[in-house]
Amino acid sequence: MQNPHKSKGKLLTMSFAALGVVFGDIGTSPLYAVNEMFFGHGQIPVTQANVLGSISLVLWALTLIVAFKYLIFVLRADNDGEGGVFALYGLLNKYKKKSLAFLMIILTLAAGLLFGDGIITPAISVLSAVEGLNVATPIFASYIVPITIVILTLLFAIQYKGTAKIGKVFGPILIIWFVAIAILGFKQITINPQILQALNPVYGFEFLAASSMKSIFLILGAVMLAITGGEALYADMGHFGKNPIRVSWFLVVYPALILNYLGQGALLLGQNQIINGNIFYSMVPHALIFPMVILATLATVIASQALISGAFSLTTQAIALGLLPRLKISHTHHEHSGQIYINFINWALYIGCVCLVLVFKSSSALASAYGLAVSCDMVTTSLAMMAIARNKWNWNYVKIFMIFGLLSIVDLSFLTANSIKFLEGGFVPLTIGVVLFSVMRTWKWGRKSTFSAYSSQDTLSISALIKLKQKATHLVNQTVIFMAPKPLEKASDNTPALFQAYYERTAALPKNIVFVDVITQKVPYISEEERHNVRVFEKGNKGTILGVTINFGFMEESNVEAVLEDMASHKELKLEHDPKQWHVVASLERLIPATDLSIMKRIRLAYFKLLRRNSEPAYEYFCLGNDVQLTLVQIPVKIR
Repeated sequence: MQNPHKSKGKLLTMSFAALGVVFGDIGTSPLYAVNEMFFGHGQIPVTQANVLGSISLVLWALTLIVAFKYLIFVLRADNDGEGGVFALYGLLNKYKKKSLAFLMIILTLAAGLLFGDGIITPAISVLSAVEGLNVATPIFASYIVPITIVILTLLFAIQYKGTAKIGKVFGPILIIWFVAIAILGFKQITINPQILQALNPVYGFEFLAASSMKSIFLILGAVMLAITGGEALYADMGHFGKNPIRVSWFLVVYPALILNYLGQGALLLGQNQIINGNIFYSMVPHALIFPMVILATLATVIASQALISGAFSLTTQAIALGLLPRLKISHTHHEHSGQIYINFINWALYIGCVCLVLVFKSSSALASAYGLAVSCDMVTTSLAMMAIARNKWNWNYVKIFMIFGLLSIVDLSFLTANSIKFLEGGFVPLTIGVVLFSVMRTWKWGRKSTFSAYSSQDTLSISALIKLKQKATHLVNQTVIFMAPKPLEKASDNTPALFQAYYERTAALPKNIVFVDVITQKVPYISEEERHNVRVFEKGNKGTILGVTINFGFMEESNVEAVLEDMASHKELKLEHDPKQWHVVASLERLIPATDLSIMKRIRLAYFKLLRRNSEPAYEYFCLGNDVQLTLVQIPVKIR
């Protein structure tokens, strides 16, 4: 039985680490969210009704969308401990319903949009923090962009160390940050306690009712900035688990945000001077401006971390699900497989962030590009949660509508409001999302077409191979492992084209033949009992013919060699003890367009071939050729 004190200690440790990675994005929103309403694009007059109404909208958006929707309900929709849009994709894929097909496509698009969000978050967060130097003295005005780029460079340069190590360093800083913003807010509340009326949602409704349609769009677009980070919070669940994230939120993050937003409202109610149109830094005593800028900068670096680690998780899941080209993935934690680093994604995000900083130059300008992609993701999540609630949790339609139906209406209102940002910068994350969506759809199409063409080639059946071996006068005394595209279940199944090509070129039959296929299941992890399945087609004096299926979860490293070695050591597979005596044969498909292939499909095939050239080869992805002899056989495959 597990020691309850040890269990609580582990929960607190993970909650502390989660605080240092997961909540940076939403935790630094006070730097620019309310500011955008009154001194950014919103330009709302500072009146008592407007202040109470705007702060009320922010507080209730945090409560309904983040605390209620994500922390209570969405975190329940984990796929074997993993979160994010691909976890929802995997959960819904199990039901194989045609009615869910369109939703699956939308989830793929949402994943692309999250990558776009991952580029904007570091840029706007760090910029907004460094802009505090302007409040202290105008001398730093021309240095804000260069300082921001230096900070971003350092952030992306340390990503290879892994989120666990980064979380331990960032955790204490985030605690100081949340305590500091809570104190700043509480001080202003004691000066102008009438701001507590903003806790009443009626003020928010009255504020919207009294505003023009254009103003409502601008207001809701600014409120959206206060809740960005909800999707990243869900995507990062696999790094820490749902309970540590909930503990961090309800004990530290949520109270601190409520106090700070109320404090910003109290400052506005007091008709205090807002220095350089910056509400947050105007709350800070002048003597503490520089220390607060440093603290805010560190906090926004952490905000960026949540999206970066979330992007790593999304990429890993997409690769395993066959939606993205294979990339080199490094595991950064020996106990927690969800903590990984992907070099290509890391530096692609970095280049995107730096470009945004150089183009937009200020957090207010970047705010125009922020929010549209996030609101699209939030609507998609609500729609997916309806399907999860119906199919997985067996909720009735009334309960689904009362919770996720109403939340969808709120999400749609934010999406509608943010749609006006498209031409002002919202096209940036949407363009990134659409490009990645096209990559995922093309990669999935190309792999399916290649598999179909490869599998349709005329080859020997297993039963024919058995007869061929029995008649053979000479067999090569060796075990040869052939990688197969699909499981071989019965003697009537055809051998893969790879075997046919190998036999025709060598004119030799190995004594022991093993056909190995790899299946990535749409669940994060596979138990060891379900790891592999062995089928014996022939076993006798003339050797063996076996079929082996190896299963991996979409969050696991697909190390085929390690599984085969383990099977051999436990006598589950008759292989030589020394893997260097094995011989593995894998295929390299040479894609050829059929003569009657349409122009559009030829273009799509060219796109797919370009992606293949930049993808890690399958044999490397499956860790083949590290210890065993590896032969690659090129096979022409005609795409129709």
